[in-house]
Amino acid sequence: MRDFHLPGRSPVFATNGLCATSHPLAAQTAIDILSRGGNAMDAAIAGAVLLGICEPQMTGIGGDCFVLYTRPGSDEVRALNGSGRAPAAATAAALRAEGRDAVPLHSPQAVTLPGAIDAFCHLSETEGKLGLDALLAPTIRYAEEGVPVAPRVALDWPRAGACLQAHGITHYSNGGAPLKTGDMFRSPGQAEVLRRVAQHGRDAFYTGEVAEDMLACLTSLGGVHTAEDFAAVACTPTDPVSGHYKGTELVEHPPNGQGATALLLLNILSQFDLASMDPWGAERLHLEAEATKLAYDARNRFIADPDHTTRLDHLLAPETASRLAALIDPARAMPEAAPLTESVHRDTIYITVVDRDRMAVSLIYSIFHGFGSGIASEKFGILMQNRGAGFTLQEGHPNELMGGKRPMHTIIPGMLRHEGRVTMPFGVMGGPYQACGHARFLTNQLDFGLDPQAAIDAPRAFAFEGEMRVERGFSEAVRATLAEKGHNVVVPQEPIGGAQAIKIHDTGVLEGASDPRKDGCALGY
Repeated sequence: MRDFHLPGRSPVFATNGLCATSHPLAAQTAIDILSRGGNAMDAAIAGAVLLGICEPQMTGIGGDCFVLYTRPGSDEVRALNGSGRAPAAATAAALRAEGRDAVPLHSPQAVTLPGAIDAFCHLSETEGKLGLDALLAPTIRYAEEGVPVAPRVALDWPRAGACLQAHGITHYSNGGAPLKTGDMFRSPGQAEVLRRVAQHGRDAFYTGEVAEDMLACLTSLGGVHTAEDFAAVACTPTDPVSGHYKGTELVEHPPNGQGATALLLLNILSQFDLASMDPWGAERLHLEAEATKLAYDARNRFIADPDHTTRLDHLLAPETASRLAALIDPARAMPEAAPLTESVHRDTIYITVVDRDRMAVSLIYSIFHGFGSGIASEKFGILMQNRGAGFTLQEGHPNELMGGKRPMHTIIPGMLRHEGRVTMPFGVMGGPYQACGHARFLTNQLDFGLDPQAAIDAPRAFAFEGEMRVERGFSEAVRATLAEKGHNVVVPQEPIGGAQAIKIHDTGVLEGASDPRKDGCALGY
């Protein structure tokens, strides 16, 4: 239990339904949908779409999503891949011929087809109860009337907004200046798009005037996208991957997401007596950092489009984790994994909802970098993701850019099962940090006995790009010890990621947890 003398958050308890996400308006919208007879999928879609207006630097209808979910009365976890593909004419060879060694971040070459709207329409039809018109109505209203910019969103806007160009500046700035806390953000163009989708379904987005608006902005900048590429977008139902850690099963979305990386990381950590260590000490941080380097190196070599991912069974085999664990020196940091030419980043949103029938939804939704590619369509202001920068240009690599192919994604929804019963949908935002964040969230609970809110509140560290990024919540002594072990220790300017979770108790009570690193909350009724 938290010390009530100190600032902090209490878990939120409810029985009829609960939502945890990164903005209170989205959480409230999700609860409103539940109270009107919608189910958890309805609520998650309504809240997620609204987050594109509440946190436009993080997500939007020009982006992608991944979803894990259960149906009422079932503990089978289902997965849906709502990530888009490269346009059919895209090739790595063309960029290599220009002398490129990576996909340019803020170019049409980085823009993959937006997959989220197709996924939301599919899920509404197959799993929801209320229909798209009810689910999109709150976002349509807020997009027209405006949403006050929240403090964390305002913190992100200057950094993220530096990439905005042309129509992106028009739609996502105040005459070129970033919006500040309390400023009103409006997007009437997106309201009109959603009104059409609510009436006519996914074809209103992927064909006709809306698709033509997106296509025009991309082709004017040299993109190779076609109307046929947009019309062909389709989400893919798939099967999750999973692994066990100390009696709890972690269920992850399969490639092209990096969920298998979290499973490998936990397999490596299971070779050590983590529970005997100081939870906030240098020994644990060092071990986690070294295991992360090894797991991410494997990720960079193997994870790609599901049709191109190689040796997934090898990645998840116990023998692989055992061999990698043997490479860890408890006294000395190893070199960083080989640097990626493909890009990874931290900007995304996550929402989880559980309803009274115990349908559970774990949904993550992103435009990749802050404000994505910075390219927005002229008429409707649809911001284009730059997820194609997640491809490599390395010839022959499983994740090489190719027409019709999905890039490696860092965004991963998670779900826990114990003895066959689903006990917790959760997610950890933070781009590349997410796999490490999943592992840390579990070990905080299973090795150190923290409740979900305390496990989220706890300080974080992340070994990435040659740095050991250590939040201010750790002591100077810990940072000094890590430096002695050879880590390049830095205190990051911004906190590491964000997280949301709902624990489903066997008593029927729901327990929500939400990260104070974001503007959001958990709400129930």
